[in-house]
Amino acid sequence: MKFYIMTLFPEMVMQTLSASITGRAMDRGDLLVEAVNIRDYSKDKHKSVDDYPYGGGAGMVMQAQPVFDCFESIRNRIEGSYKCIYLTPQGRLFDQKVAEELKTEENLILLCGHYEGIDERVLEEIVDDNISIGDYILTGGELPAIVMVDAIARLLPGVLHNQESAIGESFTDNLLEYPQYSRPAVWHDREVPPILLSGDHAKVDEWRYQQSLMRTRERRPDLLQ
Repeated sequence: MKFYIMTLFPEMVMQTLSASITGRAMDRGDLLVEAVNIRDYSKDKHKSVDDYPYGGGAGMVMQAQPVFDCFESIRNRIEGSYKCIYLTPQGRLFDQKVAEELKTEENLILLCGHYEGIDERVLEEIVDDNISIGDYILTGGELPAIVMVDAIARLLPGVLHNQESAIGESFTDNLLEYPQYSRPAVWHDREVPPILLSGDHAKVDEWRYQQSLMRTRERRPDLLQ
């Protein structure tokens, strides 16, 4: 899979994704990410990409032409199928199930908006899906794009050093992850649950499942419905 991120701030996106697990996966070639600067496709001598909204109102609106030309430059280079996603608070909520759904795509184009949004006409022409990472307003779509790439990338072969790491994480089977412990066995007079030291893998698995149920019931009962 390859991610193309249409943005006004490519450095912000790539600097963040170049760190930690995603960065190492990119270095190995297991994860392909390209940030494309929408401003490069402005025909304005000042490289402006926004203008006042028709009908009046506060703020500025990103113009259709630079967004469309940026999209076309990506689409003309893509081999195979693709899906273009607009990051917007008006979209469907991104969660683990959506991450699982999108990991099957060959190419994902993520469109990051700014200001008061993007001219609706270009959205109607190029966008296949609208996605939000939560019911709040951010300055732009870069942080949601980073969140989506990180969440989806963890599900791709080769990205995690141990692919089993993704299996028992929160929201798998609609359950929150069980508590985790490491050395030492006693810290600040708090002991690791004895079952985890028993070596009985079947009992450990059962304990973890029960802990996941209990934690989900306490913290996110909506998931059990």
